[in-house]
Amino acid sequence: MRICYILLSPTFGMHQYTADLANRMVQAGHQVSLVTTKNYPRDRYLTDVCVRTPVDAQNTGFSADAFRFSGARAAHAEVGILLPDVVHLTGPHAWNVTLLWLLRQTAIPTVHTLHDLEPHSGSPYGRLLHLWNKSIVRQADQILVHGLRYRERLLEGGLAPERVTYSPLLHLSLGAAWLQDLEALAADICYEPWGLFFGRLERYKGVDHLVAAAGALDGQSPEARSLVLAGPGDMDALVAGPLPRWVEVRNRLIRDEEVLDLFRHCGLLVLPYRDATQSALIAHAYYFRKPAIVTRTGALPEYVVEGETGWVISPEDPPALADALRQALSDPARLARMGKAAREWYDQERKTEEVTLQQMYARLARR
Repeated sequence: MRICYILLSPTFGMHQYTADLANRMVQAGHQVSLVTTKNYPRDRYLTDVCVRTPVDAQNTGFSADAFRFSGARAAHAEVGILLPDVVHLTGPHAWNVTLLWLLRQTAIPTVHTLHDLEPHSGSPYGRLLHLWNKSIVRQADQILVHGLRYRERLLEGGLAPERVTYSPLLHLSLGAAWLQDLEALAADICYEPWGLFFGRLERYKGVDHLVAAAGALDGQSPEARSLVLAGPGDMDALVAGPLPRWVEVRNRLIRDEEVLDLFRHCGLLVLPYRDATQSALIAHAYYFRKPAIVTRTGALPEYVVEGETGWVISPEDPPALADALRQALSDPARLARMGKAAREWYDQERKTEEVTLQQMYARLARR
């Protein structure tokens, strides 16, 4: 089967998601191509993925530049050369609406992932995202979502069940070079007594609540740490005043080697989000046999078996978050048991995802 992925945004996280799909379909024996921007991260993709870069987009999808629709026409021309059996648009971009319309004229079946049915709090593109989602749902042959609640919402909105596919979000935040040795690296782990927050430091992710919760923890010594926040962002805009001495901040882009080190050594992952759709970080923690604390927002609770693979707490509740952290970090043996269950959850869901995706593509290709 010939599968073409299209990502017209240079956003690194979207490339991480797209690379996981493309790499795994290559490994499954399919002929895979990618149509994307010139400044894409090549190290995320296996060399067998045929990459075409007809656009030079610098924006993330909804800026003023995104409404110059030349990018959609350039991407469509590449698809005409590649002649795939199915096209999968993996990330948001204003050009995708026009591109889907062009693809419909040539009868090429399409999949579009919808990552966010609701904008994150503070997003400047809230109303535009709603309109864009409606256009995508009308134009794409198949919608892929990563939360059961979002599949149900689309069905309630009148979308036919056969047009909506659900699969958990399970990709890992690592480059292709690590794929061969990853299993050995994931076997060499420990449970140090600190929680990990990983990713961009943003307000909707509840960083201020996490710092407040950490302030209630008892650091064993001035050198001890109970929490590591790793990722780029403006901490001064999120948290006023000095941080508790047992909070460590690595305020930068985290490279693959450091990502591995963090997930292999932390006790657990903490996602204290105010609001969210879903997060691949839960799967990342599970792969490294680490449980997770998540808030009851979006599809996050769908990924956690309460008391077995992690904890689910209310959002915007620093005392509850502090209690969960204290309970978890005081019992490394329990973290190890829950981590084992988490990895078993991940392995089973990964197998199911493989079947789900291949069946979705094959069904569309036969049309």
